[in-house]
Amino acid sequence: MAKGEGSETFPIFIFGMLSVVRRAGFWLPPLLYMAAIFHFSSESQPMPALTEHVWDKLLHLTEYAGLGLLWCRALRSEGVGWSAAIALAAVAVMLYGASDEWHQSFVPLRDSSVRDWLADMLGGTLGAAGYASAISMALRRPRPLQR
Repeated sequence: MAKGEGSETFPIFIFGMLSVVRRAGFWLPPLLYMAAIFHFSSESQPMPALTEHVWDKLLHLTEYAGLGLLWCRALRSEGVGWSAAIALAAVAVMLYGASDEWHQSFVPLRDSSVRDWLADMLGGTLGAAGYASAISMALRRPRPLQR
């Protein structure tokens, strides 16, 4: 190999790998979260100690708020604007919530409910909008002067 041959591709390769790792850091959390939802939805009685004491719609809302937040965060990492990220996160959560309710219709002792799906959609939208609001407030907060 002649001097300098291939050396210009090395930084591009490293930059490309860092980009893949960075993107994975944003996209793996919502995907893993969705896998966790699928896992618990596959159980006939997931977390009975919790589900017998907490209203199930509140559990759906909270669970899918986390998913909405993670989707919004991932979409923002791709350069999607705030409004579009919130809307796309809400649509992604709506579709996943519908598939989750359909999936639950096949699980013994579980049922599919439009009300659960509505709680999923509301949670996802609130999670995405809440994430956007929290980041917006954090960016507007005045920083203390450093000496």
